[in-house]
Amino acid sequence: MNADILTIMKLPRLKTILIVPLALFAVFYVALVIKFSLDDNLASAYPELLSTPKTIVIFGASGTAGDGILKAALASPNIEKIHVISRRETPRIEEGVASGKVQLTLHMDYLDYAAVLDQIAEADAVYWAIGTSTFGVDEETYGRIHVDFPMQFVAAWTRVSEKPDISFHYISSSDISADSRMMWAREKVRAERSLFSFAKGSNLRVIAYRPDYIGPTAEQAHIGQNLLYWFFAPVRSSVRATQIGQAMIDVTARGSQFQNGDILETVKIIRYSDAYEQRQHRFLAIE
Repeated sequence: MNADILTIMKLPRLKTILIVPLALFAVFYVALVIKFSLDDNLASAYPELLSTPKTIVIFGASGTAGDGILKAALASPNIEKIHVISRRETPRIEEGVASGKVQLTLHMDYLDYAAVLDQIAEADAVYWAIGTSTFGVDEETYGRIHVDFPMQFVAAWTRVSEKPDISFHYISSSDISADSRMMWAREKVRAERSLFSFAKGSNLRVIAYRPDYIGPTAEQAHIGQNLLYWFFAPVRSSVRATQIGQAMIDVTARGSQFQNGDILETVKIIRYSDAYEQRQHRFLAIE
């Protein structure tokens, strides 16, 4: 009898232990949703565009983020030529080649760019989306991909570019710090700092993008990825890969409004993506 009474008494306590954290999380989540819904700190959709890119280069177009960047670039009426440097083709790349807007160059060695100097020399901007997960990757390999690859590229690019103002747009990651216990977080910071330092005082500006969760393009995402995107989207902790591309195009077009070393986290990526879309809608309406 006593055991039964104790069991009955424990049930409400167990429910409380389970429900209270969920309730607190729900309140916090709703508060963030309300906060961001009331945020009117939007980027101006119609600034003076100083350097609308005509020719760009995309690295990593076969990956999740790169596919979205390429999709945005293909839809941009101002971009005339897209050089895609990639190890493999994808349906999106093939679509771009068929349209005549994409020139594909298959390239394997990302520590040596001698074979693509002609392509990169004419670029106004480069959108860099090469990366790998940490699963099964040691620190040396991770650093080579995320630090050495882009550093070797910008060194080659600045040697051959004769343009007075060029910009390199690097996808980094959120929640990173130099003293992090996580190897990938330290390496991403090292990449940013190395790139910023290299470009200082030159005709190159490096802009870093620190998105939280990156959702694949709508047609590429499976149900699990869509659920993650839609869960985090109301609190501005997720972006579609296409939004990153739109933000990159918009930031490039704003020219010197962005300086070498500027960092855009998720909220700002969304703002400049929204500004880009507003401008495109306005121009279409005028036409």
